[in-house]
Amino acid sequence: MLAYGIIGLESHTLQNINSGTQNEILEHIDKRISIDDFSQYSPLVTAYGLDYFGVKSRNSMQEKSLVVGTAFFIMGSTVNLIKWTGSVQRPDGTSYNSFPSGHTATAFMSAEFLYQEYKHKSPWIGIAGYAVAAGTGYFRMYNNRHWLTDVAAGAGIGMLSTKIAYKLHPFLKRKLFRSKKSMNAIIFPRMDGNTYGVAMMLNF
Repeated sequence: MLAYGIIGLESHTLQNINSGTQNEILEHIDKRISIDDFSQYSPLVTAYGLDYFGVKSRNSMQEKSLVVGTAFFIMGSTVNLIKWTGSVQRPDGTSYNSFPSGHTATAFMSAEFLYQEYKHKSPWIGIAGYAVAAGTGYFRMYNNRHWLTDVAAGAGIGMLSTKIAYKLHPFLKRKLFRSKKSMNAIIFPRMDGNTYGVAMMLNF
């Protein structure tokens, strides 16, 4: 998906697919739906919430929070760097930071995290997370904020960020948590005017 998005920056064929897909979606729109501002975080909230309902995850709360923090850092840094250095205009013409889709990257990062933490319980938990992530990408196009290539690249970056975070986890765990002291983590939604996000508080 990441390769598809990158190739789409120069490929006239994929750009035509972008335009055709966008036109097809816009033909069936009655009004904008801002559910994508919230759905991008749903798999992540689920990954923490299931523990409270007795469905134990692969890792402890401390280790999950370390993985999530690492994945968010990798994903956010990558997405913002590309946006700042790129010049892809959004479908609605409001700005030139369309590529890649940050909402979609967040959603697929969270979905991959949910899958990794609960695949030992049931693959359907991860599948549900990916369904929500795919829906987030669709609504980014539905709301005329992103092209198909933006969404594809965002999905690839999101999943890759989580996979890298899990690879780095053993190293970071040894470096950051050498002592036996416990760490508590709280993750909660954050809303500030027209912006939405997730905040994480760590107590060492």
